[in-house]
Amino acid sequence: MRFYLIAVGERVPQWVAAGYEEFARRLPANTPLRLIEVAASKRGKGVDLRRAVADEGERTLSQIPRGAHVIALDEHGLSWSTSGLAGQIEQWRHLGSDVAFLIGGPDGLAAVCRERADRLWSLSALTLPHALVRVLVAEQLYRATSLIAGHPYHRE
Repeated sequence: MRFYLIAVGERVPQWVAAGYEEFARRLPANTPLRLIEVAASKRGKGVDLRRAVADEGERTLSQIPRGAHVIALDEHGLSWSTSGLAGQIEQWRHLGSDVAFLIGGPDGLAAVCRERADRLWSLSALTLPHALVRVLVAEQLYRATSLIAGHPYHRE
């Protein structure tokens, strides 16, 4: 099983890239995490933001690997504990499919992405910077797989 993190935005601060890479690198070889960056639409005066987000959504959907189980990151989604996420990972392994996590851009995730998703996952009721979500998802995947493996990284 492979994880894919499909995120809108190609330029993130160095600390975001370093944080993401640190946790992606730690994941076990049998559950690698691959980042797929989708170009953000142009923003500025006179830009139709709804159209920009919709365009980002279409480009995001085009990057989902065939047969992947799709999880959209959305503030209105389900909230999982770390052990709950570990249980989800075990279920996805049982299904034998890859898992694609979708992260929207600065103006959110397109409705078509939420509609396509098999599940919506909320990391927090707080509004989080979209770039930071990359780090949080990578860390939580590492934490949950560590819990499954009995590694001491996760302490309850």
